[in-house]
Amino acid sequence: MSTPQRLQLGVHVGQQNAAMADLIALWKRLDDTVDWISIWDHLYEAPPAGGTTPHFEAVATLGALASVTSKARLGCLVFCVPYRNPAVLAKSIVAIDHISEGRFEPGFGAGWHEPEFVAHGFTFDDLGTRFDMLTEGLEIISGMLSADERTTVTGEHFRVDDVTCVPGPYDGSIPLWTGGRGPKRTPETAARFCTGWNVPYVGPAEFRRLNDRLDAACEAVDRDPATLQRSVNLAFHIGADEAAAAAERQKILDQWGPEQAERVTEGALTGTADQAIEQIAAYREAGADMVNIALRLPVDGDALDAYLDDVVPAARAL
Repeated sequence: MSTPQRLQLGVHVGQQNAAMADLIALWKRLDDTVDWISIWDHLYEAPPAGGTTPHFEAVATLGALASVTSKARLGCLVFCVPYRNPAVLAKSIVAIDHISEGRFEPGFGAGWHEPEFVAHGFTFDDLGTRFDMLTEGLEIISGMLSADERTTVTGEHFRVDDVTCVPGPYDGSIPLWTGGRGPKRTPETAARFCTGWNVPYVGPAEFRRLNDRLDAACEAVDRDPATLQRSVNLAFHIGADEAAAAAERQKILDQWGPEQAERVTEGALTGTADQAIEQIAAYREAGADMVNIALRLPVDGDALDAYLDDVVPAARAL
């Protein structure tokens, strides 16, 4: 698989446990430094805590993100398709795309957060049914965002009848993403509909293995695997110095316990800035076109400074 001339560096920000003003200040700072800024699509906090953490809905938040930035590509990793009528979501995507002047690259998934499904009145169907909904949703959304003037899809879960989407995308097209580590339907979805794929919290070896599945899925539909971008989200646990890095490692151990800490650490950036650069290099070698850090606010300001000021410039040269 070919890679871009320069590794892309991004930040995935969960829009919870923070005031909107704080999120806006963070986005503006990131816009001057990174290539990509994304949020998620949850109705409750993640990991689940019974809806007790302040949290903002994705579509409205993306409008704010698009309006206060001007440089970085913007994403949603990922829209939960069962939460919205896909035709209405396509209209929302076009609005965000125009606000951002063509920088929006939305992602789509089947959803997993059962407590928020149930609390908000959505049926938490089995995984196969949710993937069927994802496929039908992407048929509608990709049709409405294409050059076709009208789209008709008659599915089991969603349908549109000769629907239009005017105006269309700001630059004529909108790249679509999907995410996850599923063995069959996720690669098929990526190969069929998407420009990019993202997976959270896996180590370089697992990332390479998942990449091989994506290559096979592309080849099965006669698509050049090099046309599918690959990215990873990594939990942010670096420290500005050795003492702070050790404290972050201890935080993982305290939160997850010894049995799970190794698994969590595998999909995280840890250590100091120099060590983080080495870890990012391993993902680049495994086929990553983009590496994102996943922030859960509040975040250690010194650690974030070290990442943006030291790690990002060095990692771009990989």
